[in-house]
Amino acid sequence: MAGLIISALIALGVIVLLFMVIRIVPQRQVYVVERLGRYQTSLEAGLHFLMPFIDRVAYKHSQKEIVRDVPRQSCITKDNIEVSIDGVMYLQVIDPKAASYGVDDYVMAAQQLAQTTLRSVIGKIDLDKTFEERGEINMEVVRAVDEAAQPWGVKVLRYEVADINLPVSIKDAMEKQVRAERERRAVVAESEGERQAAINRSEGDRQAAINRSEGEKQEMINISEGEKMKQINEAEGRAKQIELVALATAKGLNMVARAVKEEGGEEAVSLRIAEQYVAAFEKVAKESTTLLLPQGLSDIGGAVAGLQKVLKTVEKTPA
Repeated sequence: MAGLIISALIALGVIVLLFMVIRIVPQRQVYVVERLGRYQTSLEAGLHFLMPFIDRVAYKHSQKEIVRDVPRQSCITKDNIEVSIDGVMYLQVIDPKAASYGVDDYVMAAQQLAQTTLRSVIGKIDLDKTFEERGEINMEVVRAVDEAAQPWGVKVLRYEVADINLPVSIKDAMEKQVRAERERRAVVAESEGERQAAINRSEGDRQAAINRSEGEKQEMINISEGEKMKQINEAEGRAKQIELVALATAKGLNMVARAVKEEGGEEAVSLRIAEQYVAAFEKVAKESTTLLLPQGLSDIGGAVAGLQKVLKTVEKTPA
């Protein structure tokens, strides 16, 4: 019986010894080992053996990204507006030794530093900028916390502003401002529409006036062309008329000339000239109160003979 108890105790001791000697480190984790109270090594993922009663695992760190909320805090903007802001921070252990011995609690230290940096950044900008420049605020916090966390063996990957709460009075004022801005934009849009409509109407009137003027110009051109053709036709008609009259006159004179050459033609011409001579003086005597008589009026035969002489001379002249 006593031997059985001793065997059980020995087996239990061996098991305990194995647990003290063998260490299995999971993936993406690092164990920090101390030997007699001093840093010895950092164990990566896998199977490792330690010296019992001398080595011990002092710290265990995960190399995964660590997500921590940054508690809500009050910040004062540049224009003296109090806002309440909270955020989310992403960390990662890159140096297990520094994370174990550099700071007591690197997560809390990073959170406190992020809050302090956030208050400093918010104090440099106006309230409107806190909503417009969230990306810049996040980068400023990451830059400041990451620089301070390097001795701790921690890398600050990202920081995101989660929510920004404003006082009720500021919310009401901002809502009024937004409403006024929307109304102003509506008025501007309406005025722009009216302006564009007026421009379109004026352009339409201008184009219509241009079209009318072009039509009137073309009409005047057509009218002028018509008048020109009319004048040409009239001129051609008058020329044709003159030509016809001249031809008729020439024909009549030719016929008279042939009649004079015939037998008894000269006597007929003399009689006709005497009749025309007497008729002319009779007309002058009737229409005028003053009458100038030529010398030798009683000698009508002499005048007729003179006219016959002229006629003969014309007949002898070549056409």
